[in-house]
Amino acid sequence: MLKTSMILAQEEEPSPVLPHLSEVLLGLVAFLILLWLLKKYAVPRFEKLYEERAAKIEGGIEKAEQAQAEAEQALAQYKAQLAEARTEAAKIRDDARVEAEQIKEELREQAQEEARRIVAQGEAQLQAQRAQIVAELRAELGRNAIELAGRIVGESLEDEARRRGTVDRFLAELEASGNGAAGARK
Repeated sequence: MLKTSMILAQEEEPSPVLPHLSEVLLGLVAFLILLWLLKKYAVPRFEKLYEERAAKIEGGIEKAEQAQAEAEQALAQYKAQLAEARTEAAKIRDDARVEAEQIKEELREQAQEEARRIVAQGEAQLQAQRAQIVAELRAELGRNAIELAGRIVGESLEDEARRRGTVDRFLAELEASGNGAAGARK
């Protein structure tokens, strides 16, 4: 009996390893309700958050790619503007050189014209001075000739009309003899 009573006691006592059927059923129903609640409410929220995060990441990548494309475009524009500015600077430099050459040529022409004018003016002054010197020399030569002629002839040739006539004749004879001698030398 004791054995039977032990077996009965064992059967009546719950097994620590195996749960009761009611507990298993209650746990199973609670688990299924929990799964249904998670599927109904939690999973869609997780899906929604996952999609939002994925959209943000993709949007961030798109924005980064767009920003990179804009930066590359701005860099290309900057390089084009820089090349244009260099071309314009070279053009301005060339224009300045051409203008400087023109100014230099104009100044050279002005200087040459001024030199010609000064030379012409100098020649005119020389001609005037030569004519004045020739006139002074003729007068001096005339006075000397009259004085010499007066000493030789013994008569005074002080009369102006006579003196002029004598001097002019004397100078004409000198020029004629000078031209004849110059023609013979040639």
